[in-house]
Amino acid sequence: MGEETPPLLKESITMPTTDIKIDEKIKVKVTEPKRWKVIFLNDDSTPMDFVVGILIEIFKHTDATARDIMVTVHETGSGIAGIYSFEIAEAKAVEATQAARTNGFPLQIKLEEE
Repeated sequence: MGEETPPLLKESITMPTTDIKIDEKIKVKVTEPKRWKVIFLNDDSTPMDFVVGILIEIFKHTDATARDIMVTVHETGSGIAGIYSFEIAEAKAVEATQAARTNGFPLQIKLEEE
């Protein structure tokens, strides 16, 4: 009556090994976004103090730099209020234009790629 115990596995099963080598280089090219100049144009109706106020409030210039930009606009016909990415330049230009129109001034502002 002695039942035989099954024989132990005498051979080990080996799984095939797969060596995968990846020799691939990924080149990432990061470019800076284009920058845009917000340019104020001179006119005969918009008061200089209003322009200075816009440059201080919206474009965050100091009083001295705002006055320098305002004088440049007055003397040369245009002046750069700031240089930003397109979205920021557009938002600041729209905000400044709306403030000018709200106060009844024809201040013209344009965007120009740097």
